[in-house]
Amino acid sequence: MRIVLLGAPGAGKGTQGRALAEQFGVPHVSSGELLRAEMAADSDVGRQVRESIARGELVPDDLVLSVVGRAVNDAMQTGGYILDGFPRTLEQAKRAFELAEPAGIDADYAIYLAVPDDVVRERLARRAEGRVDDGDPAVVQRRLDLFHAETEPLLEFYRDRGILREVDASGTPEAVRENVLAALR
Repeated sequence: MRIVLLGAPGAGKGTQGRALAEQFGVPHVSSGELLRAEMAADSDVGRQVRESIARGELVPDDLVLSVVGRAVNDAMQTGGYILDGFPRTLEQAKRAFELAEPAGIDADYAIYLAVPDDVVRERLARRAEGRVDDGDPAVVQRRLDLFHAETEPLLEFYRDRGILREVDASGTPEAVRENVLAALR
């Protein structure tokens, strides 16, 4: 099973990604977790990531592709992946597809966790402790604006490939998981 999870910040990609990975027995590859690990290690990549996040901007494509690409290749050794938080731009999606399709590791499904912006704001405010990108309302709004401008165009990309499934992600984690599983049937 190879699934890409899409959604605004706070849509539940991490929560659903972990649950789906456990259910399907494949690794959960979270771009956010990978990038936070780079920041915690204070690597060169981590410092560049920290600067982008602090401004509420998307991390540059080349940085994300290098970090996530290694993790996806590793995940394929166990038969698949649940990819959370990548791609975030149409350019990332196109580049990833160009690399993955010839190797036979492109996604089977792209699940869009649809959630209203006001719910996103509430969720991010609740998880703000310890997350530099969730505590500042101006940064949260910038992230939402970027999501609408940069990530929403991915929906058409995956719709055109015939693999997009859109689910209501505004409910409880359990209700969202049921919506996701129903969309995969």
